[in-house]
Amino acid sequence: MEKSDDHHKTSHGGAAAEKWEEVSTAIRTAETMLRLAPVGLCLAALVIMLKDSQNNEFGSVSYSNLSAFWYLVHANGICAGYSLLSAAIAAMPGSSSTTPRVWTFFCLDQILTYVVLAAGAVSTEVLYLAYKGDNAITWSDACSSFGSFCHRATASVIITFVVVCLYVLLSLISSYKLFTRFDPPAIVDSNKNVEVAVFGN
Repeated sequence: MEKSDDHHKTSHGGAAAEKWEEVSTAIRTAETMLRLAPVGLCLAALVIMLKDSQNNEFGSVSYSNLSAFWYLVHANGICAGYSLLSAAIAAMPGSSSTTPRVWTFFCLDQILTYVVLAAGAVSTEVLYLAYKGDNAITWSDACSSFGSFCHRATASVIITFVVVCLYVLLSLISSYKLFTRFDPPAIVDSNKNVEVAVFGN
């Protein structure tokens, strides 16, 4: 009877482990795809901006004339490289589950999120001035004269913000994977001299 119970427990434990392995594989696949997605988007935003220049009777303008757009190009290039590398690491079974690598993903995902967000934000400000101008300092709008340049720059900025949304999701995933490794903080009840978890009972 005891042998039968032991066999049942072993079978149940093996099934649970197999099911968890399937879930873990699905999560790893989803994370890998989510990390790969920004690669194409970053490259698209980068190429569009790199080719963004216009010459007409009013003069010439290029992305390199504006530091915000120059920063956007470099931010997207760094993002594409990191996304490809992190996707390759995340795709390896067990390679991204160690504590040092979870910490590394968490920190780098946060940094990349803010880097790309900053690039999109400053570029948006420049585009706003290009479209609207600034009457307070007698700046006229530039997009009425360089419409094609502004349209391409706008497309690049929109794609960059899509990348930001993907990196927000990646940051949430890496935060969850990191902080679920730790127990909730505990406080000591001085009256009973026992530790009590802060969250839940």
